[in-house]
Amino acid sequence: MNNPVEAALQKAPDLAGLEPIEKIRRRWPLVLGSALTLLMIVALARELFGSGLAGLQQTIPTHPMFYVAFALFYLAPPTFDYIIFRRLWAIPLDGMAALHKKRIANEVVVGYSGEAYFYAWARQRTQMVAAPFGAVKDVTIQSAIAGNTFTLILILLVIPFMDMLPKDLVNFSTIAGSAALMVVMSLPFFLFSKRVFSLPRNTLWWVFGIQMARLSTVTLTLALAWHYAMPAVPVGTWLFLAAGRMLVSRVPLLPQKELVFASVAILLIGSGEALTELMALMAALALLTHVALIAVFSAQSAAKKLGWI
Repeated sequence: MNNPVEAALQKAPDLAGLEPIEKIRRRWPLVLGSALTLLMIVALARELFGSGLAGLQQTIPTHPMFYVAFALFYLAPPTFDYIIFRRLWAIPLDGMAALHKKRIANEVVVGYSGEAYFYAWARQRTQMVAAPFGAVKDVTIQSAIAGNTFTLILILLVIPFMDMLPKDLVNFSTIAGSAALMVVMSLPFFLFSKRVFSLPRNTLWWVFGIQMARLSTVTLTLALAWHYAMPAVPVGTWLFLAAGRMLVSRVPLLPQKELVFASVAILLIGSGEALTELMALMAALALLTHVALIAVFSAQSAAKKLGWI
């Protein structure tokens, strides 16, 4: 007669075919990264076949420096991110692809989805990054603080020229209230910095400096691109307008942001419509660049899986 224990073991499922729960849990970064990549492709296709390329119907700039300035404007955000994470994690040059996807996800999917993608990418490389959440969180917060600081500086620069702006759209109380709100939003991170941040204080200040350099570079290269598209307007005027664009987009209490920016453009260059067409052109070029990069990254990933590279 068979031993009951042996009989029960013979009926039990083969344990070799079962996966440890911990191993299954470790798959979530891959699943999240793949899902966000798919969402990027869907969102880009929707814009590509929608009205996203309408700006290309405008006159295409012929000055070669326009495309140099546009390339620098486009590459600045992921490049400065790479400088940051190169120091924090010593990521290889391949990390630029993940940082480009981070930027694309933030622009075409939903805000901060890019940070989720980059965190998932880092979690898949635990041999390189042991605990990525703290660094990603700190860099994201520092980016927001740098944006508020940069905007406050722009407000101080614009205050002497406020009399030139339409009173029904922009007034001192709105600007002052927005400035106060940005200070209030940033203040808790300074008061409770030891509880909020994971990185050392000197590293946080370095990250803040890099973020400020990123914002300055984006503003400068945008002004240069506009200048080479419409060279009749002095580059100084474009620089002031590029700073105004960033200011208008980030001031929280300002209503009718596009109308305010159009009013500023008319005051500075005499034509809000020409600038609107130029911005539509640059948005279309950015969309095409997004699509091209996603196609290249997807092809590269497929080639790696097939062992071709």
